[in-house]
Amino acid sequence: MNIKNVFLVLILLFITACDQKIEPHKTIELSELTISKIHQGYQEKEFNSVQLVEAYLKRITKLDSNLNSITTINTKALSIAEALDKEFQQTGIVRPLHGIPIIVKDNINTAGLPTTAGAIALAEFIPEEDAFIIKKLVEAGAIIIAKSNMAEWAFSPMHTESSTAGTTINPYNTAYVPAGSSGGTAVAVAANFGTIGLGTDTGNSIRGPSSHCALVGFRTTLGLVSRSAIVPLYLRNDVVGPMGRTVEDATKVLEVIAGYDSEDSITKNSNGKIPKNYTQFLIKDGLKGARIGVLRELSDDNPNPEIKALFEEALTNLDSLGAIIVDPFTVPGFKELRQNQWCASFSEDIETYLNKYVKNDTVKTIEDIIRIGSNSEWAKERVKRNAAHSGRWEDSEIPCLDAYTDTRRVAFREAIEKIMDSLELNAIVYPSWNNPPAHIELFSEEYKGDNNQVISPHTGQPAFTVPMGYTSDKLPAGLQFLGRMYDEPTLIKLSFSYEQGTQHRKPPSKFIN
Repeated sequence: MNIKNVFLVLILLFITACDQKIEPHKTIELSELTISKIHQGYQEKEFNSVQLVEAYLKRITKLDSNLNSITTINTKALSIAEALDKEFQQTGIVRPLHGIPIIVKDNINTAGLPTTAGAIALAEFIPEEDAFIIKKLVEAGAIIIAKSNMAEWAFSPMHTESSTAGTTINPYNTAYVPAGSSGGTAVAVAANFGTIGLGTDTGNSIRGPSSHCALVGFRTTLGLVSRSAIVPLYLRNDVVGPMGRTVEDATKVLEVIAGYDSEDSITKNSNGKIPKNYTQFLIKDGLKGARIGVLRELSDDNPNPEIKALFEEALTNLDSLGAIIVDPFTVPGFKELRQNQWCASFSEDIETYLNKYVKNDTVKTIEDIIRIGSNSEWAKERVKRNAAHSGRWEDSEIPCLDAYTDTRRVAFREAIEKIMDSLELNAIVYPSWNNPPAHIELFSEEYKGDNNQVISPHTGQPAFTVPMGYTSDKLPAGLQFLGRMYDEPTLIKLSFSYEQGTQHRKPPSKFIN
């Protein structure tokens, strides 16, 4: 019996033991349950946190063997829920995320739970302290119910395969990938194993899996949300953000995790740029009068015909919802500006993380990681390549700096924001991927059309993906909104209006019940 199966047996025993303490209650309909509906359920005494967590755990046990999205269950989830129920009974107050079960990607430090980044080298690592953003979620009343599978070390945007948990598959069509690297979170949330999740995004890893699994995914402004105590890939690009079934849920999580962290110096740039709350921008008619630019340099780059048709339909929908479509427009020098942006900083970044958090004499360097090995040929090759190379991939003489000081990054962002200003654009749109998900067995050959990598990881600008429909194979596609630095309020307003006006999100048919 493998570790995953042993774990599921333990979950069943755990739930059985807890069942003896819980009063009988009506079945909770978990499908597409939102934060607002959960809080309404608590306030109207339809169910409590313990009953909700129990229902999610049973669902994970029943269905995740088909998807392989969850790596670790938090065995304290029910006791945490019980304490939250007692608090609510005494105060009558629900905190912002009171009793909300959250799925956390397996590269974010969570006290008492393994944080492996999918790698053998970290298989035994259990942090003693939560990451900054996890502390903020817990303070808001959230329940970390489980950790999710990921592409090992977050290297693959194509698929989600790790040495610790294997391969995660797409719930909409199990012959296909959910993309990577936050595929476990995407699949778990899409299949209703938790209310919402956290992912990280170096180039694609929030928005790709979200678009492949009919979710909302927020890649936030680089500097808005702390990355401390998170296993890095390329820290200069890394962000963390919510992955949810609705814009409203993602916005409520963003509202909690945004802000300055002294352990992540780049977040000092967010000071004075965070509104009192983000939920005020959930405006149903937010697209009325908004000027939306269509970046044909991405959308028309050899798209799959079905994705192209969905994108053109999305533009029609934006127009019917009151937006002014500026189509086409061009960013002067776009082709040249997008080049030579990637820098390899994995060796330096991972060694900093290992020495600060893991503190294990046998796992201190990238050479130790190589020596310990991997079950993933993809990850093994990427680690070796990064050990042999640092600095800018194409021109090592240009310094690799952050999004606020790197000359190439700043020039790229300024060119985009300058044309946005001249055309008075509120946002730019393009498909998150120009192609549908790849077959699991052909993920490398069929990896095409990933637009997530091109702009925001380098410029630092926020980019949100929202469901825009499905192909004939029932595979989801996403529409991406790109905005100015720290202009999450506008992206929330636009993406919420589009979501509400189109209602594309639906659960995977095989995993509704």
